[in-house]
Amino acid sequence: MNAMRQLLIWTVVAATLAIGLNAGAQSKPAVDVERRESQQSGGRPDPAAAEHYFTDVTLINQNGRPMKLYSDLLKGKVVVVNAFFTSCKDTCPVMASSLAAIQDWLGDRLGKDVYLISMSVDPETDTPARLKEYAERFKARPGWFFLTGKKQNMDLALRKLGQYVEVREDHLNVMMIGNVPTGLWKKAMGLAKPADLIKVVESVVNDQG
Repeated sequence: MNAMRQLLIWTVVAATLAIGLNAGAQSKPAVDVERRESQQSGGRPDPAAAEHYFTDVTLINQNGRPMKLYSDLLKGKVVVVNAFFTSCKDTCPVMASSLAAIQDWLGDRLGKDVYLISMSVDPETDTPARLKEYAERFKARPGWFFLTGKKQNMDLALRKLGQYVEVREDHLNVMMIGNVPTGLWKKAMGLAKPADLIKVVESVVNDQG
């Protein structure tokens, strides 16, 4: 079984685990589910396999700029990924506030070697203009991308990152944290305390492979 197929299986298993732990997650530590991608003999994951799995499907960020999933958002980066929609009134603002805290903790690393990626599960409603307004609400800085696009493109990207749902209200309250260069991926409860999430992010950022 190739590495990218294993990642897909892992994300489904981790997401299932996360769903069962969502209730009351705000008072619990982040769930730290770890998966390291199969490595080449040189100790690093195969970039070609990663590109093939994730694909370069085109998404649109809050500034109206097209971005390719692998080449522009994942390649060579540590990423923190969550799913949301702008009209969500309960869990989405909580996760966005936690991402804002992670953004503050990252400092100058944000936009250089670390990206925050918030993916809309309601792309037909969440236009770039709506995403920009939402981003401004949480004082998002360069390096925190809010993404929309054609529904088929968003569905594909969400599937690749283990965040796809049929109904927007069923979006997963989890964050996927990946160190693409080293192949380390962790899944954490998006409703956990920001300090607990930061610990998980830090462990992935500092991973040496």
